[in-house]
Amino acid sequence: REMLLGLEDGKVTKPELKNLFEQSRSHWVRYDHYELKAAEDGKRYITPGKNAKPDVYNPLKEVPNIVLDALNVGMLMMGRKPEAEVEKAVMEFITRYGLLGLMTALPTTPSFMDYEAVYLPKNHFIKEESMATDKYLSLFYPFDQLDVVKKGIESTWNVSGDRTMIALTMTFMDEPMAKNMSFQREYAEPYDWVAQQFKDWAFTLTTAFFYYNDYAFMGEDERGLHRKAMAAFGGIAPSYHIELLDKPTIYWDFHSLLLGIQMMFSFMLVDSDQPLRLCKHCQKVFLGSRSNAAFCSPRCKNQYNVYKSRGKNNNI
Repeated sequence: REMLLGLEDGKVTKPELKNLFEQSRSHWVRYDHYELKAAEDGKRYITPGKNAKPDVYNPLKEVPNIVLDALNVGMLMMGRKPEAEVEKAVMEFITRYGLLGLMTALPTTPSFMDYEAVYLPKNHFIKEESMATDKYLSLFYPFDQLDVVKKGIESTWNVSGDRTMIALTMTFMDEPMAKNMSFQREYAEPYDWVAQQFKDWAFTLTTAFFYYNDYAFMGEDERGLHRKAMAAFGGIAPSYHIELLDKPTIYWDFHSLLLGIQMMFSFMLVDSDQPLRLCKHCQKVFLGSRSNAAFCSPRCKNQYNVYKSRGKNNNI
């Protein structure tokens, strides 16, 4: 039986990242169709389409692509690509993997429905440190409200009508109420918030990349700024438990896809066997087979050398 840490010739061997996630599972919900919709105030939201069908899947089976895709959406913004190109990439990501679960990612606990108010640590999107629950919920239900009654720490949520939504609710009855609510068709996330999160992840990667790449050329003050920026990257660690399936399996209790991606990204960021790299030609994020891999494909390598050669010839 494979173990996360094995003994080989009397030495402790490091687990491969791939094996770590293969021996883990989690779940999230994605719909087969999402749309960009403007609220009365003009703010744009991403929300499931009217007759979109939900699908429950295991995000850990999507490693490493889910992380690479998220980073590459962010790199489009870092590279100041046209808004239409960025928007298309954001919507493709959401359709492939689902919304980020910002409603349960931002508060101090995903079980905020069990408290009198919602408490928020410092974040990019909401300045208030606490907020009335109904006001907080309205940020994520700008079009159709769920039938929720809140009195103090008591919450009641009535689900009726759509059999698909009732079945989905029953599937996640043991989860925090807010997480279950975020899987409903009425749930929406502000487009600008989602896009900003992708950009934040890309910024974290480029901070690490340039810190090591340009270390010799930096002064100590600049190195300190990079270290400070990286130290700010983090999050509330997800809880987990062990399930006895066909073999012992780690079950990660991600209460938001955002937290799941952040954890996967963190593991990939510190992995020296298959390091995250930036293509020298197209700036695409890819997994390198070695630490000094510079190009995401032979084509990019060839194009880079052609442009470099032309540049030299033009300077003669």
